[in-house]
Formats: sequence, structure tokens, C-alpha cells
Amino acid sequence: MHIPDIETRPPEEIKKFQEEKLAELLSYLQTHSTFYQELFKKNGIDIRHIKTLEDLTKIPVTTKDDLQQRTNDFLCVPKSKVVDFITTSGTMGEPVTFAMTDSDLDRLAYNEYISFSCANTTQDDIFQLMVTLDKRFMAGMAYFLGLRKLGAGIIRIGPGLQELQFESIQRFAPTGLVTVPSFIPKLIDYAEKNGIDYKNSSVKKAVCIGEPIRKPDFTLNTLGKRITDKWDIKLYSTYASTEMGTAFTECEAGKGGHHHPEMIIVEFLDENNRPVKEGEAGEVTITTLGVEGMPLLRFKTGDICHHHTEPCSCGRTTMRLGPVIGRKQQMIKFKGTTLYPPAIYDILNEIEWIENFIVEVSTNQLGTDELLVKIGCEKSYFSSDKIIKDHFRAKLRVAPEVAFFEPAEIYHLQMPAKNRKPVIFVDKRNH
Repeated sequence: MHIPDIETRPPEEIKKFQEEKLAELLSYLQTHSTFYQELFKKNGIDIRHIKTLEDLTKIPVTTKDDLQQRTNDFLCVPKSKVVDFITTSGTMGEPVTFAMTDSDLDRLAYNEYISFSCANTTQDDIFQLMVTLDKRFMAGMAYFLGLRKLGAGIIRIGPGLQELQFESIQRFAPTGLVTVPSFIPKLIDYAEKNGIDYKNSSVKKAVCIGEPIRKPDFTLNTLGKRITDKWDIKLYSTYASTEMGTAFTECEAGKGGHHHPEMIIVEFLDENNRPVKEGEAGEVTITTLGVEGMPLLRFKTGDICHHHTEPCSCGRTTMRLGPVIGRKQQMIKFKGTTLYPPAIYDILNEIEWIENFIVEVSTNQLGTDELLVKIGCEKSYFSSDKIIKDHFRAKLRVAPEVAFFEPAEIYHLQMPAKNRKPVIFVDKRNH
């Protein structure tokens, strides 16, 4: 297990290290970024006066709208230096294109190398990648590059295809999986229906991407428990995005994703773009370090998280990122109660006969949020709306409208053309 020296240093040394890196970034942006040159000039910002991490609050934030509308102005290199074009998944709007240089791919590999190291991965491991490496997707390539740098074995399968997943597990004996965690119960169900002894397979752990498996107190949520109650494997949560090109991955302690100070500066901001106190949830706002093609300064991710600064039992002293509570744009005000989709997913995942679902929010005639849950299940459960509503009232005090469909119909709605990820939240509100 490789832990970079900076991740075990006292907090004041980590801060000083990041402030030196910040100065380098500001100089680079001033020289190469059309977008940030204009932002500095428009706001009268002299980068020589930005000396500490606290000084970052003097600089306006960068938003997803900025990226979508002015993508080319963020590019800091000539297109001849770009070796890979990537797009975001477009979960919260139009996809954004990112251009990566050879140096950026090396950075991506290093990031996943130290991230997999967090998850107790060594060169003796073999990982089965249940994520796509095509369709301009960064994540699959990042995991491949990181495992390659670490020297671990790699099996590239991609998502779905339960039969092929188990044929590969039996043939190559992987020790770990990289997957969206909600796919694991489907694997388990397939194994049980087909007499596959998955509990005694070679698989000992899974690096879970794209969905939370823990609550804010770090206990496993319903999905996490649903997996481990059936299959005794170690789950490692990870949080990342295309924009940051960096991952926050749990260590053995399972107490949040570890921050890598070499890769990124992180702020947690309130509604007024001011830092929140520890213990308060804030919007994850990132400044990338070491990016050559499209570096970002104070970029608001839209994700709401807690952060933790006490040292970890693994020996790292870096900040740890808690599970994503929800996305700022996805906040729902329903019958006087503030909700985020993950809380809704957790309740639905508790009900075993629900095979899949879509949460849909719209604006009603009164101009307030209306909530509809479309549920995929066997027809024998189509009259079970009271059971579902009682679950919601017990946990959240409010209950949505419920509609029942066959699982194949929900799957079709979840996977519209060109989508890389299942759509389980649909926002039809009049924003």
C-alpha cells in the first residue's frame, strides 16, 4: 500500500504545500486560460495577492454553466497537444467536453494509483472492471490506468452481462470488482437463480462508484447492507467526477474518502459561497492541481457533503469527504419537507420486491414540488402503494405518489439512447 508522504504530514504542512501549488496554478491560468484571464481582469484580481487558501474567497466561483457555455475558453493548450477528448455524463444538463493532454493522463493514472492504494489494492490483486471504457467516458479509463500503474491484473468486461461477469470470475479469479453498487444485488440474484456459488468465489472486495453506500455517519446505507448481508465482501466507497479528475476513496477504516493534496484543493461552501464550519454540510468546490489541458479554479460541483479533519486510523492526516447527501440542483421541497434523492433511494432499496425505480419531480398547479415514484416490480405487487407510502411516512414524514410498471418498462426509461448511466432521477420542474 502506497501512501504519499504529504498525506501523513501535519495539517499546517499540507496547507503550506497546497498554497505553493495554488500560486503555480494561478500563474498558469493567468498565462494560458482565456476564461480566467477575463475573470481576473473583470473582477480586478491581482493574483499576487492570493497567497493563502483563505484568499480563495476573493475569487468568484466557476459554475457548470460557465463550462457548458465557454468550454473552449478553458482550454490552456493548443489542440495539437490534446490526446484524449472526454465528455461528462450530462446527468445535470448538457454534457461538457474535456480535453486531456499526455501529462493529464499521467496525472489521472497517478490519482487512481494512490486511490486504489487507499482501498488496500496491491500488484497481487486482479480487478474486474464492470464499467465502460468507451463512449468518451473518463472513469473506466482512469481505473484501467491506475491499476496498470499499480501493477494489478485487469479484466475489462464493462457493465451488465451477468452471465459473462460470472464466467469471467470463474475463469480469471479476480479479487476485486469496480462497479456501480446497485449492480451487485443483480449479480447476486442471477447467481442464486442459476446455482452459482458466489459466496465462495475469489472476489473479496468491491470499489463502488457513482452511488453512495454509506450514510453521513459512515454506517452502511440500505444498498450497502443489502449487498453485505448476502455477500461477505469488503465495500470501498469512492467519489469522483470528470471535472476534478481526482477520486476520494475510502481506506480500510471506511470513514470517508481521503483527500489527495497533490491533486486538488477542496472547499465546502454555503449558499453565499462562503466556507461552512466543520460539522455543517457544504457544496464541494474544487481547484485542480497539476492539470495541463483544462484546469479549474473554485469550480462548484453541485454535490453537498460533510467533511472531517481528524486523523484517520490508517495513518493519513488528510481531510476526509463524507458521503454525498445530494446534489444542490436536486433538492426537493415536498409538503414542507426538504429532501434529497439519496434519502428516497434508500427507502426504495429496503423493499426487496422493488426491482428498479425512477424518482420524478415536477411543479404542480400551486407552483410547489410534486413527487412521483415509478416502481418496477412483479404485477402481484401492483396494489401495494400503501405499503410503500407507509415506509416513506415512517422515515421521511411525507409520502410521494406511486405508479407501478413492469421492470422492463422502467429499465427502458432509465436507459434512453446514448446514455452511459441509468437515469433514476428526472427533474421536470419549472426552474
